[in-house]
Amino acid sequence: MTNGVTSGAGAGGFPIMPTQRSAAARGLPSPVVRLPWWLRWPLRLGLVAAGLTGVGLACVWLVYSSLARGYDLKKLGTLPERSIVYDVHGTEMGRLHGENRILVTLSDVSPHFINALLSREDHRFYDHGGIDYRGLVRALVRDLQDRSFTQGASTISMQLARNSFALTGKSLHRKALEIALARRIESAHTKDQVLELYVNRIFFGTGLYGVERASQAYFGKPARAMTLDEGALLAAIIRGPNKFSPFRSPEVARSGRDMVLRRMVEQERLRPDEAEAAMAAATVIQAEPTTISQETYALDAVRRALDSVLDAEDEEDGGLRIYTTIDLPLQMAAETALEQQLATVEKSSGYPHPTRAQWLAREKSGSSTAGPEYVQGSVVVIDNTTGAAIAVVGGRNFQESPFNRALMANRPVGSTFKPFVYASATQTGLFPSTLVDDGPVEVGGWAPRNSDGVFGGLLPAATGLARSRNTMTVRVAQRAGLEHIAELTSRLGLGTVANPTPQLCLGNHDTTLYALTSAYTTFPNGGEKLRPYLLDHIQNREGDTIFRNEPMGYPAMAPGATWCVTKMLEKVFAPGGTAARARTLGYTSAAAGKTGTTDDFKDAWFVGFTRRLTCGVWVGLDQPERITGQAYGGRMALPVWVEIMKSAETMGYDPGPSPAPEIATEQTTVCSLSGLLATRACEAAGTAVTEELPVDLIEHFATGPCQDHGRERPSAQANGRLPDRWSESSGRSPGASLWQRVRSLFQ
Repeated sequence: MTNGVTSGAGAGGFPIMPTQRSAAARGLPSPVVRLPWWLRWPLRLGLVAAGLTGVGLACVWLVYSSLARGYDLKKLGTLPERSIVYDVHGTEMGRLHGENRILVTLSDVSPHFINALLSREDHRFYDHGGIDYRGLVRALVRDLQDRSFTQGASTISMQLARNSFALTGKSLHRKALEIALARRIESAHTKDQVLELYVNRIFFGTGLYGVERASQAYFGKPARAMTLDEGALLAAIIRGPNKFSPFRSPEVARSGRDMVLRRMVEQERLRPDEAEAAMAAATVIQAEPTTISQETYALDAVRRALDSVLDAEDEEDGGLRIYTTIDLPLQMAAETALEQQLATVEKSSGYPHPTRAQWLAREKSGSSTAGPEYVQGSVVVIDNTTGAAIAVVGGRNFQESPFNRALMANRPVGSTFKPFVYASATQTGLFPSTLVDDGPVEVGGWAPRNSDGVFGGLLPAATGLARSRNTMTVRVAQRAGLEHIAELTSRLGLGTVANPTPQLCLGNHDTTLYALTSAYTTFPNGGEKLRPYLLDHIQNREGDTIFRNEPMGYPAMAPGATWCVTKMLEKVFAPGGTAARARTLGYTSAAAGKTGTTDDFKDAWFVGFTRRLTCGVWVGLDQPERITGQAYGGRMALPVWVEIMKSAETMGYDPGPSPAPEIATEQTTVCSLSGLLATRACEAAGTAVTEELPVDLIEHFATGPCQDHGRERPSAQANGRLPDRWSESSGRSPGASLWQRVRSLFQ
């Protein structure tokens, strides 16, 4: 026995087996109580599920983090601000693309608005890393209860991600991507930077983006000057731009303001007395501005020009400074001149179509179902020195009809095409004094007539063009060759003529007023065709020039040919010419031009030029039909041209002493029948004509004495230059082929 207790018996005399001794007696921890089998398996499955869920969430996070890295965070700061368009004087014409916003720094925003915004959208913004987990769990529970995704719990960072990268739709995928992007955004930016990006990007309804533009529109003040009640009202708009718009529902907007103020009190951002004072304030809302579209035909032309020089992304991001060639005062003068003339046409006796005023009345009453049925017109003015378009008018009113007729309407050009026929023939030796038969003519069964129904005899080519004689033009075209006329048409940018027919010479070719006006600038420019353009230069947000236009041209006609045709077109303004009325309308400067009228008076044209400017005018109906009786270009379009050109002179566009190009000319006596140097026989026959002619044409075509009146030496009035040109060794003898001489003009 030891200490009165045997080693083999317990206190009650029962023996204690070694295996039955307590763990405590053996110095071991207490055994875990084993759960019943029916609890052990669910617990094990739960632990496995939790582990798998954790692994799954980790994989999901890795996937969406990887997806988030595919987005360029530079786009956060690339806010689609509108691009500003300026005219040639630096005057703002309007804004294009982008969104109606003005960028500001966070320091330029009222603290009242910032506090209201944080209370309304993300009151723990400065405490989380892009994700408000408490709010996210609460929203998830609510969504599960409602079986919807109405509760997003989006933080400001998540909203910034959604708005910047156009993450649309309500789905778990979009939400997960938002979360991953928000984390990435906050890791790359400070809180204040995130907030500044947000307040500049957010939409405030009524086409307003960014806090600065919204404050200006709703309260008439900059964002930094907003009061507490104004800041709260603006913050309320974010969740429902249409619902809480103060323009649409002032009472609903004020209820949203009060809700934000109460929330600010709950979050201890505002004292109750301050909130009560703000709620009692009569927040003054500006009158909603009348919707006056900035869209004009000039801006439409600029937009189309931008499409050819900028990527679509650059255009839509906006923020550009676009400097154009448009002269806004002249543009407005052109618009006024066109409208006044067409209103006068509508008042003329027997005018058969609805007037603009009648159409507008039907439109207002809702009884009009068609587009504008009234007479339309278009204008293009180009600076000959550069090719810059300084006015583009595509119709009477852009809001009523945005179709830009100056750029887009392809119409038959009628007699305005004739100068190109004569230019092509002049490049083969036709001179202004060359006699052309004005008698009846038939080509392949086609027998054109003159507009006055009268046929004349032999008349100078200059008279045929000035008086727009159809039969003479057909004969001139036969001399030039249809294939050469078609080639010149293409070279001047008037389009391709695949299978030219004789009707081409009278203008059955369709083109735009913009292309036609540009082609006419080749005459005062001595044969150089300048590329027309509307954009001068473009600057990005940083002020760097990303595009600049430079005048570009190429030789399209022989200089002498353009001089001769210009001299012929000057006679259009003289008594008997189709534009002689310009003088009675008050235009006195030296100019040249051509009227044009298509069959049955469906199109009326006038294109005229001075040394400095070329202006083209078209009048007609969108659905081609007879405008009215006697709707000649000289009656319909010429008055518009006159008013525009008179206005241009008052604005400093000097017309110059003559529209003809400055090239070398000299007095020469030629035979009006052959175009060769006149002989004494030509003088005896009455066909010798002394006139000023371009030296380049004399050297290529008046290369010897006329053979039609006997083989005599040239007249003594031929300046003594004949022996050289007459000699066989000169290489320019009358025996040289016509095509060889034409080709040599361009060599």
